[in-house]
Amino acid sequence: MKRAALYLRVSTLDQHPETQVHDLRQLAAQRGLEIVHEYVDHGVSGTRTRRPALDQLMADAARHRFDIVLVWAADRLARSVKHFLEVLDELQRLGIEFLSMRESLDTGGPLGRAVIVIVSAIAELERSLIIERVRAGMRRARLEGRHIGRRPIQLDRAGILRDRERGLSLKEIATAHRISRALVSKIIREAGSHKGGPYLPAQVVESSTPDSAA
Repeated sequence: MKRAALYLRVSTLDQHPETQVHDLRQLAAQRGLEIVHEYVDHGVSGTRTRRPALDQLMADAARHRFDIVLVWAADRLARSVKHFLEVLDELQRLGIEFLSMRESLDTGGPLGRAVIVIVSAIAELERSLIIERVRAGMRRARLEGRHIGRRPIQLDRAGILRDRERGLSLKEIATAHRISRALVSKIIREAGSHKGGPYLPAQVVESSTPDSAA
């Protein structure tokens, strides 16, 4: 009986791989395969070549802990042809078969590898078309004057500077205005540069007056 490893991936944390698991377990049973491990990348994009579960699968493949890898669909393994071929080449070098359920692709067959390359190329093309449609929509929105992305933060710069003059720390100001300390520091630096020198709180300027008068 051949030993099988299941690889499952979902792109977001609110998605669940139960459907993939159920279908692959049924497929393994139909083919008389013994499932020795299930590798799951939860909330990981297929564009990433390094993924915890996939890395572990490849490490176990090098130890020959299974004879065949089952996936629900080819794009669960990889989105780019380059990465897809790298994984398949390594599995083939190790003598491990690859089976994609949705496409009925099996590298154990003579035409399996050729068909898988074609399917992965189509998947990459589809993703590229989706990206281009999104970019075209963003360009159209800009031409129509619509806002894209996050709304700019409404900053009370005068209030931030007044709080600094009152002697509040960067942390206290950041908390009061619900912004980062780095942004508070940047606003203070910019205020100083506009005045022609470093920005100093009013208390510091006043405390230095007696010394200068003396």
